[in-house]
Amino acid sequence: MDFDQLHTFLEIVRLKSFSKAAQTCYRTQPAISAQIRQLEQELKTDLFERFGSRISLTTAGKIFSEYAEQILDLRRRAQDTLHELELVPRGELVIAANEATCIYVLPGVFSEYKKQFPAVQLQVNRSFGARVVEAVMENIADFGLTQMPIPEKRVQIVDIYRDEIRALVPAGHPLADQRAVTCAQLAQYPLLLPKSGTTRSRLDHWFEPVEDHMNVSMELDSTEMMKRFVIAGLGISFIAVSNCREEIAAGKVRAIPLAPEPMARKLGLIYRKDKALSKAALGFIHVMLEHFGRTMENTVSTPKAVNG
Repeated sequence: MDFDQLHTFLEIVRLKSFSKAAQTCYRTQPAISAQIRQLEQELKTDLFERFGSRISLTTAGKIFSEYAEQILDLRRRAQDTLHELELVPRGELVIAANEATCIYVLPGVFSEYKKQFPAVQLQVNRSFGARVVEAVMENIADFGLTQMPIPEKRVQIVDIYRDEIRALVPAGHPLADQRAVTCAQLAQYPLLLPKSGTTRSRLDHWFEPVEDHMNVSMELDSTEMMKRFVIAGLGISFIAVSNCREEIAAGKVRAIPLAPEPMARKLGLIYRKDKALSKAALGFIHVMLEHFGRTMENTVSTPKAVNG
């Protein structure tokens, strides 16, 4: 049984004639007669009673005609819904990111995205470090936002955002007016370090020349905690500039570049290479790039897409 057979059957019912149905279906009468015979054989019952040139539905035919109409109507509704999906993407996107990214990156992006894709629901999976990549690989999240480089080879990476990790000190700190600071200058002060993650790994490498003289006061897993503790005078921390602009503007803290080279930070949007992207997902990538003034040239390769 196929949709074409159902359409032919219902045309015969509507026109009460095989010959007229042949014309509207653009087939010969023997061809549509063969279709009905195949349908009756599959259903194991007669659908029509024939009285010379006149036909009428059997009891089975009347019952089946109702189901045939429902099947074709459901098909039309499915096609209409999918066509609408082409025009107005809907569904849900889950984005995995750490706390700071959720607070300082995603709100603006989400606001722009909802203007363009109001029918798509956005969800946040708050994760830390490597767990962002795991959430994407385990299909818990559609996208992840995390610091680069990313060693996982099975993810596609879109370079979307760059800023700088700096030493954060209270406004009245002895180093507050320095143009840049070295690891040796900072080692003598209480340090508030990230508990884990890419930034912590990079700081450990940066502090290697003075690691025996470091004064690690606390290890914290929250950017907000690190900022508040710095403002309270509990130590020096290391935070991306974009995550502390309000406090800098308010004069509460100073963000000092690290020497001898600035510690640049690249944020990447990641998704599985083997995952076909819906229009809603492709839209999210474009909104991210537009929001940060970047282009699709920053992608490793062109994402493949699916309808919807």
